[in-house]
Amino acid sequence: MHLRGTLAATLAGATILAGGLAAGTAARAATAITVAADGTGNVRTVQAAVDLVPANNASTATITIKKGTYTGRVVVPANKPNIVFTGATGVAADVVITASRPQNTDGTDGSATMLLAARDIEVRHLTIRNDYNEAASGASQALALYVKADRQRFRNVRVIGDQDTLLTHGSVRAYFYKSYIEGDVDFIYGSGTAVFDNCEIYSSTRNQSNNGYVTASATPGSRTYGILIVNSRLTGDAGAGTVYLGRPWHPGGDTTANPQVLIRNTSLGAHIRTAQPWTDMSGFSWKDARLSEYRNTGAGATVNANRPQLSDAAAANYSPQRYLAGSDGWNPVVTG
Repeated sequence: MHLRGTLAATLAGATILAGGLAAGTAARAATAITVAADGTGNVRTVQAAVDLVPANNASTATITIKKGTYTGRVVVPANKPNIVFTGATGVAADVVITASRPQNTDGTDGSATMLLAARDIEVRHLTIRNDYNEAASGASQALALYVKADRQRFRNVRVIGDQDTLLTHGSVRAYFYKSYIEGDVDFIYGSGTAVFDNCEIYSSTRNQSNNGYVTASATPGSRTYGILIVNSRLTGDAGAGTVYLGRPWHPGGDTTANPQVLIRNTSLGAHIRTAQPWTDMSGFSWKDARLSEYRNTGAGATVNANRPQLSDAAAANYSPQRYLAGSDGWNPVVTG
């Protein structure tokens, strides 16, 4: 696992609105844009909608995406914050953004079906998928989603891939609520701070004996919080006892990383290894990282010497709000 490469393409200029809308209408469409593959919206592709959003926009731009499958990656550049992407039907499976791009040819950035490099993005009611087929084309990372900027919110979103599905990397915070994440090897990973609240995290079958690792955190040693999975369900079609909860990632052998993962108040399926659910990575011991659990349940949950548990007193400091607050008091957490 390594980061390399840059954005696969430079964004083009603003896309002309479908149907030849007048300039005044175009200005309004830049903050309320409808995407429809059949031509009944303002534009036919999600990227075309992003291109219409003004650079350095201070107000919210809402991109509503009609039911359908949209092939082609979506890149939000750093100078286009404050965008809301929403599936029109409210059903995540109805709106699919998909691409098939492996890291071994397109680089890490270039492989991501959706790359969010701007702050304050919200995504809801849609699916982000990388369809790269490792079995047919060879093993490779192939990101569905790359969170590359701070303060990102996801609600009722499906993020589906295989190896390295979802990357949050750098000084970023991301909040996933009632969402679905699917993959096998290190499919939730990176140095960012990410909270998965009331989510389903699905481990897919890779082989008979080792069906991968749910997490691969690379939290800097200077940062308290890394990855939190809370009030969620770990499910999958992987065989019993064939999936690790995670392993510690030290990018490029970085000895200053001190990976942090907490899985708490979550149901663990039988696919999770019970005797030793954490494992080493690239010569770095899981025992030297901050990997722990708290009050988990299910067939994959137990307590033993290989499963560090947070105390009740410590657990109070490891809530979603604490993970995400940062220095600005950001609180996207859904309650009630």
